[in-house]
Amino acid sequence: MAQTRAMTSRHKSMPGKGVGRGTDKSTRLDSGNRPGKGADQASGRGAGKNRGKQHNAPIGSGDPVRLQKALAEAGLGSRREIEGWISAGRVRVNGQLAKLGDRVSPADRVRVDGKDIKRRSPRRGRPIVLAYHKPEGEVVTRRDPEARPTIFQRLPGIRDGRWISVGRLDMNTAGLLLVTNHGELANRLMHPSRRIEREYAVRIHGQVTDAALQQLVNGIQLEDGLARFEEIVESGGSSSNQWFHVLLCEGRNREVRRLWEAAGCEVSRLKRVRFGNIILGARPLPGQWRELDDEEIDGLMALAGLSLPEPARRPSRRRLPDNTRRRKRGRGVA
Repeated sequence: MAQTRAMTSRHKSMPGKGVGRGTDKSTRLDSGNRPGKGADQASGRGAGKNRGKQHNAPIGSGDPVRLQKALAEAGLGSRREIEGWISAGRVRVNGQLAKLGDRVSPADRVRVDGKDIKRRSPRRGRPIVLAYHKPEGEVVTRRDPEARPTIFQRLPGIRDGRWISVGRLDMNTAGLLLVTNHGELANRLMHPSRRIEREYAVRIHGQVTDAALQQLVNGIQLEDGLARFEEIVESGGSSSNQWFHVLLCEGRNREVRRLWEAAGCEVSRLKRVRFGNIILGARPLPGQWRELDDEEIDGLMALAGLSLPEPARRPSRRRLPDNTRRRKRGRGVA
C-alpha cells in the first residue's frame, strides 16, 4: 500500500534536515510535542469492567467464520488477543473446548470464561474510536500483576463490547494510542500488511552521526528481523539532547527504541504523535481522551480497507462526553 513520506509540522519556519530512502527533501518539524497538520495519510484520503458478565455482542451471521474473527468483530478483543484465549482454553463452542481454526455460525453456542455470548444481528453503525493521550508510567493491559496504573482505568464505560487498544505503547513511551470497540478495525490497523504510518518524536541523549542516521533508514538486523525507519527528520534540541521525528510502517515490540539502541544511540524520551490519519495535537492532554469524529473514522476505515456503513442504515447515537476538559478520571473498563 503506497503511502506518502511526509510528517507532521507545527512551526513552518523551523529548519529541519531529513534522512530517508529515495527522498530528496523532508518536511520541517519541531521538537515533537505539539504536531500540527499531516500529509496524505494523515488526511485518510485515497487510501468498563466486563469480566464475568454476559457479553451482549454479535458473533457473526450467515456463513460460518473463524471463531477469533467472529469474536473480534463482536468487539470482544483483537484477533491476536482472542487467539490467546482459545489457546489458553478459555473458549468453548457447543460445550467443546475450542481450538484455533474452528468456525462458528449463529446456531453455535459460544462461551468465554464460562459465560454465554449473547448473539444478535451485527451492528451496522460506525465503530467508536477514542484517541487517548497516554502518559509515561501507564501500561496497556487490563490486569497488571504489579498493580501499575493502566490506560483502561482512564477510559469511559462502554455498554456494547469492550475497548480494544490498537497496538501498544510500553510503560516509558507516551503519546497517541487509539482504542475502539470494533475488533476487525483494530486487527486491520495493527496488521503489518496495511503498512500504516506511525510517527514518533524521539529525544536522543548525546551526538548522532550522519552514518548512524543513514544506517537507521537503510535497515538494521534485529533479533526479530530487518527493521528500518522510512524517514528521519532532525527537529531541534541541544548538542546533548537532540530531537528527531521518525516514521515507521509497522508496530513491532519496542521497535523504535531497539533500532536506535542498535545504532549505538540512547533514547531519553519517546512519544507517538501520529497514527495514520490521526494526529495527537494539543488536545487531549496526558491522561485524557477524545472521541474521533466521522471524518477521522472514515479515514481510518479507508486505511484499514473496510467499507463504511451505509448512511441510510446508520443508527443515530449520542457521542461520548469528551473528557479533555475534565480532571476527574473516568471509569475503568475490563
